Amino acid sequence: MEKLPKVALPFIIGAIILVVVLAKSAVTIDSGEAGVLFKTFGDGVVVDEPPMGEGFHVVAPWNKVYIYEVRQQELFEKMKVLSSNGLEIQIDASAWYEPVYDELGNLHQSLGQNYLQRVIQPAIRSAARSVIGRYTPDDLYSTKRDAIQVEIFQETKKILDKQFVQLNEVLVRDVTLPPTIKEAIERKLKQEQESLEYEFRLESARKEAEKVIIEAKGKAESNRILSASLTDKILQDKGIEATVKLSESSNSKVIVIGSGDSGMPIILGNQ
Repeated sequence: MEKLPKVALPFIIGAIILVVVLAKSAVTIDSGEAGVLFKTFGDGVVVDEPPMGEGFHVVAPWNKVYIYEVRQQELFEKMKVLSSNGLEIQIDASAWYEPVYDELGNLHQSLGQNYLQRVIQPAIRSAARSVIGRYTPDDLYSTKRDAIQVEIFQETKKILDKQFVQLNEVLVRDVTLPPTIKEAIERKLKQEQESLEYEFRLESARKEAEKVIIEAKGKAESNRILSASLTDKILQDKGIEATVKLSESSNSKVIVIGSGDSGMPIILGNQ
C-alpha cells in the first residue's frame, strides 16, 4: 500500500482535531433537563443567564456544561425518631422536590449536583425529628397523622427556603410503633369503643323508656278527660240516637222502649 502524500497529513490531523473539537463542543440536553454553563476562561459558573434548555447546543470546547434534572423528583426516607415520651418510632416518608429552574446556576455554584444529600435529606430528617418529638405514640397511631405530615412539610420548606430548591410535598407513608406499644394502644382504643357502644345502648334505652312513659301519661290523661265528660244524660242521648238509626234500618227488629235498667231501649230480634 502506498504511503499517503506528506501534503495530506496536515489535512488528516486537522480533520481529527475538528472532530474532537466538535465532539467536545456539542451538547444535547434531554427532555426534563437543563444545563449550567461553566466558562473555564471566564467567570466560572454562569449565574446571570437562564439555564440552557432542552435540545442541541454548541459551546466552546474549553467550557463545560453540567446537566440537571429539573422535573419533580421523589425522595424516600426511612427514619427512626423519638416521640415526646422517648419511645423510638420509625417513619416512612417521601418528599417531592425539584430545583428552582431560574436559580440553577446558583444551585450548582453553592451546592453542586449532589444537593439532595447536602440539604434535602438533612432538612427532612431534622424536621421529622422536631415534629415527632412533640407527639405521643397515641397521636401518631390515630388522629394526628395528617397534622404531623403538614408540620413536617412546613418545617422542611422553611429550612430549604434559600437553598434554590423547591419542596412540593411531604407524605408520611407509614408510622411503625414498637409492638408492645401498638398492642397497648389497640387495647385502649377497643375499650374506648366498647365504652362508647355501651353508653349508646344506655342512652337508647333511656329514650325508649321516656317515650313509653310519655305515651302512657297521654293515654291516661285522655281517658280521664273522656270519663269526666261522659255523664248519664249524655249516654242516654247517645242511646236514643242509636235507637232511631236502628229503627230506620230495612231489617225488621223488635224494640222495647225503656226496658233496660237505665231506661234504654232493648233490641229483641232482627227477624
